[in-house]
Amino acid sequence: MSKGKDNIGRQKRKGTLKSKVVVVAVSGALLAQPLGTVLPDNWQSIMIAEADAATAPILKLTKSQIITSGAKRLDYVWSTTRNNKSVQTDVHVIEIDLSNPHVSLNAMSGKNNSVGQRNNILNMTKENGAVAGINADVFVMSNEGAPLGAQVTSGQLIVSPSELKGMYAFAVTQDRKPVIDAYTFSGTVTAENGETFPIEGMNQSSYAPEGQGIYYSTVDNLFIYTSAWGGAERPTNSATQTMAIEVLVRNGIIEQMSDGTPIPGSVPADGYILRAHGKAAQFIKTNMQVGQAVAADYTLVSQTTKQPVDAASFQMLVGGHTLLVDNGAASAFSRDVTGVSGASYTSRSGVGYSKDGTKVYMITSEKSGSNTGLSLKELQQVMVQLGVYKGVNLDGGGSTTMTERPLGSTNVQLAHPTQESSQRAVANGIGVFTTAPQGTLKGIIAGGPNVMLLGQSATFTVNGYDTYYNPIAVDPASLKWSTSADVGKFENGQFTATKIGKTKLTVKSGEASASYDVEVIGQDQIASIKINAGAGQLSKGATVNVPITIKLKNGKTYYMTGDSLKWEFVGFTGEYANGAVTVKDVDSKTKTGYAIARYDGFGAMIPFVEGQQTKTLEDFEVSRYAITNAVTPADVTKGTVKLVSDLPEQKSRGLQLTYDFSAGTGTRASYAVFGDGLTLSGSPSSMSLDLYSDNSKNWVRAEILDANGKAHLLDIAKELNWTGWKNVKVDLASAGIEYPAKLKRIYVVTIDQDSDKKTPSGAIAMDNLVLHTAAEVKEPARATIVMNVDKSSATVGGKGVRLEAAPFIQKGSTYVPLRFVTEAMGAEVFYEEKTRRITVLRGGQMLEMTIGQKDYMLNGVRYTADVAPFTKNNRTVIPIRLFSEKLGFKVNYEEKLKKITIE
Repeated sequence: MSKGKDNIGRQKRKGTLKSKVVVVAVSGALLAQPLGTVLPDNWQSIMIAEADAATAPILKLTKSQIITSGAKRLDYVWSTTRNNKSVQTDVHVIEIDLSNPHVSLNAMSGKNNSVGQRNNILNMTKENGAVAGINADVFVMSNEGAPLGAQVTSGQLIVSPSELKGMYAFAVTQDRKPVIDAYTFSGTVTAENGETFPIEGMNQSSYAPEGQGIYYSTVDNLFIYTSAWGGAERPTNSATQTMAIEVLVRNGIIEQMSDGTPIPGSVPADGYILRAHGKAAQFIKTNMQVGQAVAADYTLVSQTTKQPVDAASFQMLVGGHTLLVDNGAASAFSRDVTGVSGASYTSRSGVGYSKDGTKVYMITSEKSGSNTGLSLKELQQVMVQLGVYKGVNLDGGGSTTMTERPLGSTNVQLAHPTQESSQRAVANGIGVFTTAPQGTLKGIIAGGPNVMLLGQSATFTVNGYDTYYNPIAVDPASLKWSTSADVGKFENGQFTATKIGKTKLTVKSGEASASYDVEVIGQDQIASIKINAGAGQLSKGATVNVPITIKLKNGKTYYMTGDSLKWEFVGFTGEYANGAVTVKDVDSKTKTGYAIARYDGFGAMIPFVEGQQTKTLEDFEVSRYAITNAVTPADVTKGTVKLVSDLPEQKSRGLQLTYDFSAGTGTRASYAVFGDGLTLSGSPSSMSLDLYSDNSKNWVRAEILDANGKAHLLDIAKELNWTGWKNVKVDLASAGIEYPAKLKRIYVVTIDQDSDKKTPSGAIAMDNLVLHTAAEVKEPARATIVMNVDKSSATVGGKGVRLEAAPFIQKGSTYVPLRFVTEAMGAEVFYEEKTRRITVLRGGQMLEMTIGQKDYMLNGVRYTADVAPFTKNNRTVIPIRLFSEKLGFKVNYEEKLKKITIE
């Protein structure tokens, strides 16, 4: 669910104060509703009017892949119009065929399959043995995170629904029929003396009920907690600010009572704990004693039939949010969706089923990369086009997650990127399970790169699946490979690309076979090659990391190392190895050197210049902007930022960042946020800073947002394994950052791996952030060049010179001798006879043309001109306007005098 406002979930008022509005923080979004009336009379029309209308939206299937017998993954592209602009975003569906006896659905709970200990969906899927999964219910982020709706797992009610109107749930009955309905909870505790008191709920975190005039569900109420509860408290007293008594009941007999303090330990499997506050606590004090019998009875109640529903009649049930589709059409929202950013385009999750009840559709759409996510109105439209008969919204935003076990694989993985580039720990999920027996080999799947470069080698994997689509091992010795075209060869299980072209790799194992398309690309398919680094330093031993990006004409981009490229060096001798260019020796006359990387003749260049320049980015001596702290996940992580000057050996003021990860699991981080960001201009090769470490073994990173809006996460210290100050350097050259960029934040982060070796809380500090950039690439001195058509005399900087050939006009374009013009401009020119390629190097630019071809390359990018260079009387002539203006010169032509001026 989208994050909404920054101060969500901070319900701090005490007691039973009344208010006109109740605010519930649900998984990071606000649900604000007036008491007494759930929705304003016209809220639905307001909602529709504010949402952008979509014109003729289309849902197009792009890929289908079986996950297991009875379940398949379907990928779609959603095309629509927003604000008169055409947009597309991906939609993912896991379709479950309930008529298949080998597949089933069940609810998955948080960590260790318990309530009140959140977990991410990937972990839940693995821990429960599912083959696929999706996140489910909304929850309150500021507490343990029990789901706000009901949950039934394997026929057992483990969470009751909250007192929130219009919240629908999805279920599958024991006879494998899908159901979507709204439910309430009805329960009663009966003391030995016959007195009774209503049970408000089961295994719930505290929340703000609607229409009761109280801030916490725990006030004056009685709750029951079973062994399914895994939270540290029942619920967190600090969150509810209510004191309560607890009663431990085992086998129907009261074993222990506690007044004002929780009963220690977890709830036993053969019993339960009653938690009571206010009026409920007084009932227990009056009517119960240790050793007496007590009975607890409870049930779900359907809001459609108004009849009790036995939880055992369900195989599974999870809560959702608003009803989206009913009777195959978009329905009115069953509750206000402004709190879940209903009109915004964000990550969404939903679930629905077909009219005949045989198909269940688990649906996600992410806001990540080029994908914009969906509004709830669009999610309704998606469901209708999928054939959903009845559908409900699930938690979304950062919670949206889908997992799958790819066909033939034994590993469960994320089915698509998440909105926050990390997995949010959530309350529960829906898992897809298989009971299919092991069958015989049905098919195999080959995997590897689809695009390869000349000389590149790749190992292709082969996975097998059986007659029930379970993974099955394939004997490598049984594999026989072949290719449809001679573009490479297999040797010791590796395919090496030797020739440009397309081929279909085919692999066989017995009767099973699989094919895989591979293209070995040449320069004709390349749109650009970019070396993602600033200028290098022209000094012996200097090293520059040179990650490379190749963009094809079809728009696809590939990141690569320079191993597949041929390197040329101008003005110095150098070598490429392990992703970097190193300067060996420098010609004493060289002021600007060049390292040129070529693939199949297509080239890109990085200049090398003398000297280096530094720029202080931040020294924290003067407060110029707000530096704030942020943490994730917000409910279990704490942190602060402050300017300090009293750390050991500290010589100037610095920024201290504290963190406390002790209350949570998974990925946790504490951030120092630098206002709107510190601007990084030019093309810096690195950033250095003084870093104070607490030897906690945690991880320090920086987040940089580049000119294209892409976020780059860079390591400052992979492990804080020292104590005190140390100057550290961050490599910027290899990150592929488009400048100008902004340093948004620096943060301490931890993950669960090796958590026993890390300190869960502490503080670091930073000072003297400095950018390091090679000296500016200087442009050679300019001289005005004056020539006349059909005359062999010219002037360069006012001095007369004689041309080897006179300029001339042909088909409306003016041509001049190549070598004269380039050298007069202070450029270096090279000509390769075999390929007829002309290379011109001037300052920080490289222009390449091929005789007889209109395509030319400027700084590694392919362009097409109207004219091409050619040879006349054994001399190469070039179109002067194209050539000069691409190198930054102005060309003026006086028709009357036939005079050409370049300046």
